[in-house]
Amino acid sequence: MGKRYLIFYVSSFLFLISCDLETQRQPFLEKSQIKLMTLDPGHFHAALIQKSGYDEIDNNVYVFGTTGDDLNFHLNRIDGFNSRPENPTHWNSIVYQGEDFFDKMIQEKPGNTVVLAGNNRLKTDYILKSLKAGLNVYADKPMAINSINFEVLKEAFTVAEAKNLMLYDIMTERYEITTILQRELSMIPEIFGELEVGTEDNPAVTKESIHHFFKYVSGSPLIRPTWFFDVKQQGEGIVDVTTHLVDLIQWECFPEEIIDYKKDIELMSAKRWPTLLTQSQFEQVTKEISFPDYLLPIVQSDSVLPVYSNGEINYKIKGIHAKASVAWAYPAPEGAGDTHYSIMRGTKANLVIRQGAEQQYRAELYIEPNDPSEEYEDILKLYFELVQSKFPEILLVKKQSGWEVKIPEVYKVGHEDHFAQVTEKYIEYYFNGTMPKWEIPNMLAKYYVTTQALELAMKNESNKQD
Repeated sequence: MGKRYLIFYVSSFLFLISCDLETQRQPFLEKSQIKLMTLDPGHFHAALIQKSGYDEIDNNVYVFGTTGDDLNFHLNRIDGFNSRPENPTHWNSIVYQGEDFFDKMIQEKPGNTVVLAGNNRLKTDYILKSLKAGLNVYADKPMAINSINFEVLKEAFTVAEAKNLMLYDIMTERYEITTILQRELSMIPEIFGELEVGTEDNPAVTKESIHHFFKYVSGSPLIRPTWFFDVKQQGEGIVDVTTHLVDLIQWECFPEEIIDYKKDIELMSAKRWPTLLTQSQFEQVTKEISFPDYLLPIVQSDSVLPVYSNGEINYKIKGIHAKASVAWAYPAPEGAGDTHYSIMRGTKANLVIRQGAEQQYRAELYIEPNDPSEEYEDILKLYFELVQSKFPEILLVKKQSGWEVKIPEVYKVGHEDHFAQVTEKYIEYYFNGTMPKWEIPNMLAKYYVTTQALELAMKNESNKQD
């Protein structure tokens, strides 16, 4: 547990401690120990929240769901965390199984915080009803998968404010060290200059990610539920993983600024396309020998399942051109996992994150100046000391096109451990009774971008067919 706290404070707290907190009329509903109620845990992210233990969270966790593989996989992951040789956790799962699991949770309310990470079809409704019942909500993304959900989400935030409750989504990518440093460097004008305006063809900021249906989690092959491949239940890629990318664009380009989706966002274009899965691939990742009935209407004649998991959004945010895109493949390349590419174009330098074969599929950050003069190099080294004061032992390594930011291993926390860092932030907000004044409007802006982009992409496809 000590190592987790060290990593958290070194790699993220120094950045976020300066957030401008807005005092509310009163704290959140209660400031006693947080008691979790995990609802219908169909996604492995629900378990990763409990990969670490927390003094502020009760070890008794109430789990409400239906009998089946989703629940069993979740409980087995928790048991694995409890029984591991190093730093075992001490969670006690108190389980209710039944079709009326949600009504049972609302009726009994044994905890004060609902954890949602699973099937997204009813997630937004669960969020609203939980808040109306006086419960805080800690939800995995996406909190909305279509424009109808977005309207429900707006109401949910209104209810949360009226009842002094917290509604917060799990943005793990804010805690990735290359992203943190990219953000930090972009706030030093002597190094970065100002963010370019860009164009639709050449945006000022681009974020792209590649994910994989088949991968390993906590050392074991990930078994995905069959509904994960039904976009009516999981959501399309343009509203799912893209949520992280849109969040990072806001968080990096406009740090601690409020984004008003009604006046600060302008969608330019959007598109979606499918990843094709064979029946054997589907069987390998779900352990089901055939497609479920609800997928059969879209299965192609050669037993191939098209999954609309890919999407691209081009939009303007406060006048700046941005692009977010996500693509899904089936297996990851040998030695690779999910990958990320990001560029922020400044008037003095570009800040680029690459994670390809050249980087051995590990995210690396580069500073690539527009004018690589000796004068710029002297200024870079001088002002880079500001970053080094916050992140000791990071170094600049000269490259042909600029500099690589060499990051010690202690800062390179894996994706699974980011869940502990986000949970620490939830705990902080909970006990402070406050969130930064930009968090809620920016959550709304994020889900406005993704859900409206889906509408636009589908409309464009319909127009082409006509």
